[in-house]
Amino acid sequence: MKPALIIVDMLKDTFELHPKSYIAQTAMKFVPKLNLLSASFRKKKFPVIYANDSFLEDDFIFQGKMPPHSIMNTSGADVIDQLDQEPEDIILPKRRFSSFFGTDLADRLKAIDVDTVVVTGIATQICVLSTVLDAVASDFKTILLKDCSAAHSQQIHDTIINIYSNTPLKPLLQVIEAKEAGELIFS
Repeated sequence: MKPALIIVDMLKDTFELHPKSYIAQTAMKFVPKLNLLSASFRKKKFPVIYANDSFLEDDFIFQGKMPPHSIMNTSGADVIDQLDQEPEDIILPKRRFSSFFGTDLADRLKAIDVDTVVVTGIATQICVLSTVLDAVASDFKTILLKDCSAAHSQQIHDTIINIYSNTPLKPLLQVIEAKEAGELIFS
């Protein structure tokens, strides 16, 4: 197994504009786990990827209820300072929810023989799930870390986790905790 860690949308706009929101408070609790996990990936020379929303000011998706955020080339589209980043980490700006849609991520990972992706971040029901499903559709075994992703409410998060924990996509798609993923990958 050669895995890559994809950390989705842990961006300053979410945490600085809405610090008391459920999603920001929940995600901040798993930052220490992400720092330990990313350090373990780097130690083994496995890629760590920060997949970041990078929208246009007048982006199509803002025509719905979603307010403008994570605008390209602004500090709001940068990874939060609480996450440990290293120069070898890959910063992947993305214009849409999935880390794979409209990016060269699948090609980049296949070029370095990655066969498994571990997906974390926010929001479970939108960008994390889109990334997970597109990873499987791009022929990567995929692990969704249920204790290192967050939604806008616990109910939404739990619903997504329950649905995909019992999917017929197993073992191509696994929904597990960070500790279990660490044992699977690093043992």
